[in-house]
Amino acid sequence: MANDITHHRERKPTHPGKLLSEHYLKPRGISIVAFAQALGHSRKHISAIVNGRAGIEAELATRIATVLGTTAQFWLNAQNAVDLWEASRKKWKPEHTFLAHPFPA
Repeated sequence: MANDITHHRERKPTHPGKLLSEHYLKPRGISIVAFAQALGHSRKHISAIVNGRAGIEAELATRIATVLGTTAQFWLNAQNAVDLWEASRKKWKPEHTFLAHPFPA
């Protein structure tokens, strides 16, 4: 069902990097450099995430959650929503389909 919802959504979901920047870093006065150091990641990588040019993978989600007091699932769900939205917009048609048939009653 999530795929159906994502497929019909017109507006792209908010990138987790924007959520990170607007709701966590800026309000707390945390720089990208300081945040990257706290996470043990490069400033370049964190900057790419904050600017929507890179995604958040599971290991980084756990580090972000630990540093900010959130959950890794929150960050992965946000990234997954963006990824599914983008994938649903790709024009691809399968050569064959193997649709499940309902079991007889």
